[in-house]
Amino acid sequence: MEKRFTDTLMKWHERSNKREMPWKGEKDPYKIWLSEVILQQTRVEQGWDYYTRFIKKYPTIGHLAGANDQEVFKLWEGLGYYNRCKNLLYTAREIVKDRKGKFPDQYEAILSLKGVGPYTAAAIASFAYNLPYAVVDGNVFRVLSRYFGVEEAIDSAKGKNLFTTLANKVLSKTKAGLYNQAIMDFGATVCKPFAPACTACPLQKNCIAFSEGKVNQLPVKEKSLQRKHRWFYYFLFEHDGKLLVHQRTAKDIWQNLFEFYLLEADELIHWDESNVKLWLKGQLGVQKALVTHISTPSVQQLTHQQIKGQFISVRLNTVPAFLKNYQWQPAKNIRKLPFPKFITQYLEAGSL
Repeated sequence: MEKRFTDTLMKWHERSNKREMPWKGEKDPYKIWLSEVILQQTRVEQGWDYYTRFIKKYPTIGHLAGANDQEVFKLWEGLGYYNRCKNLLYTAREIVKDRKGKFPDQYEAILSLKGVGPYTAAAIASFAYNLPYAVVDGNVFRVLSRYFGVEEAIDSAKGKNLFTTLANKVLSKTKAGLYNQAIMDFGATVCKPFAPACTACPLQKNCIAFSEGKVNQLPVKEKSLQRKHRWFYYFLFEHDGKLLVHQRTAKDIWQNLFEFYLLEADELIHWDESNVKLWLKGQLGVQKALVTHISTPSVQQLTHQQIKGQFISVRLNTVPAFLKNYQWQPAKNIRKLPFPKFITQYLEAGSL
């Protein structure tokens, strides 16, 4: 299963990966390091221009090491997290002074640099020197969790160790840099956090999350269960007089109660018939469906959390494979099931 995953991902990267970034394919460790530091806590779209300006003004590590502090901080202005900039200058000067301007070419030496953690060290080691170290970031967590069906929390100590081990297991040892770029780009463009392109995914056939209908439940994050504001979007899938239901078993609110198909998001999504159908097609492969109702947003205040959300009713002509492992209950039985108050209030309003 691991070899199939790696081979498929590498083929996708070679044939279909169109993601462009100015540092992509770069072999200069200085430029790779600079891009990785800029991208810590920063979106690619925002970091792109900063990277370009830095490289233009400080084309080598020697130029950066000899720069005026205030000029560097001025160029950094707007990126925030200024400790990154301080570490950038400190490390550039250390390399020029102690290493004669030569960037270290071994993983442990790279990791010892100030401001460089395991992810950045793995990125530099693999991209610049093709050393066999797997990068493990949010994109990698997500792809591995979904494909292999790993339900261990990615922000727990056990989860981090498990995913790091798995990431290094599926890493292409001979093409580490290409592989790391492939999995990060795949997570950013195909296996996205919200509305991943499952129907166009080359890994779908063997993806455990897809086969079990758990794509939107993985990866698991312990901290997400502690958020104060959460958005729950419930899809009431109906087929042949039956409705899809699911029992909540995770250690979260409403454990053991029933619910409809849940899509949890970080923010308000403006649903309409058009984007519901786009989501159904892209994620579930549903070509024909009737969107019968989209509710207005509802709110429920719990002791430590506020739940906001909507209910979206969809009539399906056929049940997609993605949803076949869920329970399908006759509509007349729905009110007999124990639901959380958030759902009960919706049902009691006569919406079903």
